[in-house]
Amino acid sequence: MADAETDALPLSAILRGLSALDGEIPISVFVDRFGARAFGALLFVFAVACALPLPPGSSTLLGAPLVLLAPQVALGAKTPWLPRGLRGRTIRAEHLRHACERLLPVLERIEKVSRPRLGFLFGPVGERLMGAVCTLLALVLILPIPLGNVLPAAAVAGFSLALVQRDGALALAGYALTAASTAVLALAAHVVIGAARHLVSMIGGA
Repeated sequence: MADAETDALPLSAILRGLSALDGEIPISVFVDRFGARAFGALLFVFAVACALPLPPGSSTLLGAPLVLLAPQVALGAKTPWLPRGLRGRTIRAEHLRHACERLLPVLERIEKVSRPRLGFLFGPVGERLMGAVCTLLALVLILPIPLGNVLPAAAVAGFSLALVQRDGALALAGYALTAASTAVLALAAHVVIGAARHLVSMIGGA
């Protein structure tokens, strides 16, 4: 498929085509299929994976590519760089199909109402800011925080779709989810620290 034809396809159509493949799908195939939108598309795929209800520690593994990709957006890179080892890693087609069963209907609905708008949020400065915020969120995702992955992953997904669709409304949703994630994590940290201090005082008074 020609690059121009690939770039004209909605992200959901590309993911549907990938999910129709069999066996093990190398990450390099995802990069090639996504074409000029590889940065946003890869961020979206790994962010959604981090938001899924997976075994403990999965977000640490799946968040690692985000830690690698997001800083490249912040630095203004035009195409994603992935080490050979990561490009050669594979995703099982059946796992991708299972995820797409739940993801694609939602993504297709978003694509129907999404359009290029609020262009001032993009450009070199705007995109680098999104990359910087996604980098911080990715660092949170690799931490072993119980149930602490959903909001950061949703925020990264919002930013990544904004980059793919050039839709500033999705970028604003990403910033709103980032603020909510920050508030929840700050509250959780406050509760944990308060509980630890209470425990120490109980032990000291015993």
